[in-house]
Amino acid sequence: MSADALHALADAAGLLVDWVDVASQPRTVADTTLRAVLEAMELPCATPAQCADSQRRLETMQGRPALRTAVVDTPVAVEGRPGAAYKLLDEHGQAQEGRFDAQGALGPIAVPGYYRVLCGGAGEDGIALAIAPTRCWSVADACGVAQPRAWGVGLQVYSARTPLDASIGDAQGALDWARRVAAAGGDALALSPIHAARPLQRHYSPYSPSDRRFFDPLYAAPALVLGEALARQALHAAGLETRLAQLNAAALVDWHDGGQAKWAWLRALREQALPEALQADLQAFIADGGPALEQHVRFAAADAGDGDPDLHRYAQWLAARSWQDVQRQARAAGLRLGLISDLAVGFDPHGAEAAAWPQAVLHGLVLGAPPDAFNADGQAWGIGSYSSAGLRASGFAPFIALLRAVMHERGGVRIDHILGLLRLWVLPDGGRAGDGVYLRYPFEDLLRLLALESWRQRCVVIGEDLGVVPDGLREVLAAHGVLGIDVLMFTRDADGAFLPPAQWRRSAVATTTTHDLPTLAGWRIGRDLDWRERLGTGGRIDRAVEDAQRSQDVARLQAQVRADGGDGQTLASWLAFAAHSPAPLALLPAEDALGLEEQPNLPGVVEGHPNWSRRLPQDTPHLDAALAAFATARGEGTP
Repeated sequence: MSADALHALADAAGLLVDWVDVASQPRTVADTTLRAVLEAMELPCATPAQCADSQRRLETMQGRPALRTAVVDTPVAVEGRPGAAYKLLDEHGQAQEGRFDAQGALGPIAVPGYYRVLCGGAGEDGIALAIAPTRCWSVADACGVAQPRAWGVGLQVYSARTPLDASIGDAQGALDWARRVAAAGGDALALSPIHAARPLQRHYSPYSPSDRRFFDPLYAAPALVLGEALARQALHAAGLETRLAQLNAAALVDWHDGGQAKWAWLRALREQALPEALQADLQAFIADGGPALEQHVRFAAADAGDGDPDLHRYAQWLAARSWQDVQRQARAAGLRLGLISDLAVGFDPHGAEAAAWPQAVLHGLVLGAPPDAFNADGQAWGIGSYSSAGLRASGFAPFIALLRAVMHERGGVRIDHILGLLRLWVLPDGGRAGDGVYLRYPFEDLLRLLALESWRQRCVVIGEDLGVVPDGLREVLAAHGVLGIDVLMFTRDADGAFLPPAQWRRSAVATTTTHDLPTLAGWRIGRDLDWRERLGTGGRIDRAVEDAQRSQDVARLQAQVRADGGDGQTLASWLAFAAHSPAPLALLPAEDALGLEEQPNLPGVVEGHPNWSRRLPQDTPHLDAALAAFATARGEGTP
């Protein structure tokens, strides 16, 4: 059949038939891919008649939106009857009366928040509105200064060691790091995702969670909530002391055995009688959690095969209160932001979050990435997300609930793959990364809701804006107060020369590396090239050519560091170089603070590399000096 009908349907469904790749080359998605994706979206397209019928269904589904968004102090288009009276209700039931203007719009609303418009023809519930501030809460807002030079550390939670963490890390380990950062004058501790996970499989990833609205109980620190005596009493009762000591001695996380040991401890804790105040707090937590918590723990109990919702309810309380205490102590110690949470871009399509919002989830499609600078073959992540149409039809309820969960009692949130607010690379479940297509999302609505919830929660927003980024997107995000991420090894000019710190973005967080990239020590010696050569990832590698290129890049960085006033040879001077950025916030990954050579994750690899399993060293005698030097460099940088 003619491609015209197919392409028209694809466009109506939000699929980008034409797109531009990482090399700025125009691409057109194959018709076979479009058909597969449209069929997964339950939009039959085998014939022109089916395409026309599916397009008519789409138009019906995309009728009046369940929630309209606008920005403060601008007219609000609601398609009212010109001149007709309306009543505007805020969240507290306060009413304001007015009349629609000649275009059927409301007059400007000055106070951000959620509203309802009651008028003839709008139905009993009226028209739902979300009125956003012009930008997100900022680092300057959090620090109370116009040009902040805040800094902090990025921590893989599982990697930090404590005596009772069963080899898998916990909130106590994060608190220990927060205290050391605070002692050096820092402001933030950025965490790896701590979302609720599905029962531990052979391969674990914090970016494939079961439910991003809830916590992974494995990271609970019982002593923080219950006190040392009660926590150790349960540990002894379960006979786990020797097992935990064995697990903690390992260089790598043992997700399976460590997870089993931690759950055994949680069961023993649940069997103990709680002091009256803690019992009351547990009941208050359950009441506050409402139906969403109840649905989650019932799913988790069935998923784990133990059929014990009470255990999972208790475990969620223990985890939530653990992280609440870490944030409280971090702020009390002097961190002006405290914890920065990490919001994964998607979820396990068979997990609790997908089950909670079945009407809004993409069915039969998973997320990935086209070929880019990170992976020449592209990536198929195997995780799910929400559909654009499902979000609109639900009044963005899943998105709002998610933002509130990850921003609550946090100084900031890092949104993985912030490009997903605009578009996501989707492909049929089980398909190859190259057999995908971009799906458009209601960017303006999502961005406004992000800004609104950011202000309500007093939470800074960081958007991971790496990969194939459409022209102009970074500028739009910056205008709305969403910070990007400048990574040292990628912050270069068109000729590949490293930019001096003064030319780094003021609208981004500065960092030396990310969890998906080599550490600076590893990059300098080509450790990532060793792994690529060994595992055959990212396409064929000509080691001689790659080594020569790396040597040239290292020399270029050394020269730029010297031009910035550093010696150029030491890793410490490289860290100081990044710290000199004018960014309002600089984050130093723990691995770079410790000078480690191995990276946490090697993208595109399932076997052969210990992804999400590396533990930090037991002894860190030089850490405090490294943090102090980074703090000094921040003070010396461009204001």
